[in-house]
Amino acid sequence: MKGRTMFSGITQSIARVIAIQDGDGSQRLTLAFAPGFCQGLRQGASVAVNGACLTVAAPPRQDNAEFDLILPTLITSTLANCRVGDALNVERALADGAENGGHALSGHVDYQAQVEQTRRLGDNLCLRLTVPAGALRYLFAKGYAALDGVSLTIAAIDKREGWFEVWLIPETRRATTLGQKKPGDRLNLEIERHTQVLVDSTREALEEKLSALMELLGPQSAHAGRTVLALPA
Repeated sequence: MKGRTMFSGITQSIARVIAIQDGDGSQRLTLAFAPGFCQGLRQGASVAVNGACLTVAAPPRQDNAEFDLILPTLITSTLANCRVGDALNVERALADGAENGGHALSGHVDYQAQVEQTRRLGDNLCLRLTVPAGALRYLFAKGYAALDGVSLTIAAIDKREGWFEVWLIPETRRATTLGQKKPGDRLNLEIERHTQVLVDSTREALEEKLSALMELLGPQSAHAGRTVLALPA
């Protein structure tokens, strides 16, 4: 992965929004970090903020740094709804050769997930989340997903009803903001890239083969094939 900005999904700290400046189709966030987080952080460096890869927009000042949110980020992620005082999960980009204790993340938000319900069982907290239909093809029980930048294992999923569940251990609740989420809250979701490539490549190969088969069988069969054999969304 040398040369690419990568993250692990292991939250290093929680930052606070201390200022928001609106631009023309953009916003600039100023975040306050825990002491030491900004040590060695330079203008142009990458930081995952609630799972979205953002670029440091100006030289950091002590424990504060600024980030620009452009239109695609404002549309795709939940960061457009930030308010002063909000807490955000943050992680600096992995150095080449660094240990990855989570799973490889790009910091590109794919969808937003919404908390449907929360359940507590002793020291465990379960979040059930609903997602757009397009996301479900990439999610599998025991697979990985990142929620607000946190690498998590999918414990259960119901693709017909459109939800999946993750369980949070005490350490995850301590080190991240996920333990404070409640029904109706929206989280940034990044799907696992290797799964996406495998699913999309398989779908494309099957669609090509089905299309070729239907053409061999004739126009009527081709029309019927598109209707009957169409792959689910």
